[in-house]
Amino acid sequence: MRLSTRNQLQGTITEVNIGTVMAIVRIRLDGGDQIVTSSITKDAALDLGLEVGRPATVFIKSTEVTIGVD
Repeated sequence: MRLSTRNQLQGTITEVNIGTVMAIVRIRLDGGDQIVTSSITKDAALDLGLEVGRPATVFIKSTEVTIGVD
């Protein structure tokens, strides 16, 4: 598979919380303690067979990232 998304981060799934409609997936990136958290549909999580310990690739394509603090 070839993708136009250039930001591809390898890691391992550390947590999968499947709700009624959405799923929260946490992936620890290879080489450190950084965690990426993603919200995806429940159907997508089940379709992909996501489970803790499974290797995964995080694809990031965004036109804007916003951070706020007080």
